[in-house]
Amino acid sequence: MSHIAQIELDDANLPPPTPEIEQERRVAMFDLMERNSFRLPARNGHDMPPGPYKLALSIRDKRLVFDIADQGGAQAAEFHLSLSPFRQVVKDYFSICKSYFDAVKSLPPSQIEAIDMARRGIHDEGARILRERLDGKACVDDDTARRLFTLVCVLHFGG
Repeated sequence: MSHIAQIELDDANLPPPTPEIEQERRVAMFDLMERNSFRLPARNGHDMPPGPYKLALSIRDKRLVFDIADQGGAQAAEFHLSLSPFRQVVKDYFSICKSYFDAVKSLPPSQIEAIDMARRGIHDEGARILRERLDGKACVDDDTARRLFTLVCVLHFGG
């Protein structure tokens, strides 16, 4: 199975994340490395390297950049995605995450669960948008899209 074997976030020029954002990042990175499905489809009639891949994610010129290399370090693909389709869902995701983090401190479990369900729904929407944007560029499963969306949010937080 083709997968991401190594991932790097280029967050050097971003402001320091909040502890909550840093925790989201750590969990997403850990889960992604534990299990993911990432494949580059054939382009222009040519097969792409099968992976495993090294993925560098960054934001450059207000675009989300996927820089993909094979295990030997040779570039396999690079593509740039507009951040515009993500803006509202990222904003909504951060808003609901803030509500969730605040709720965990003081609200009863039933209210926390309701907020968490809303958070998961927004997260699913972000993953769906990411899969649409990756169509024809990379094939990912739902869990991989969700974890990558979390990392997009982390990068977007500072960008």
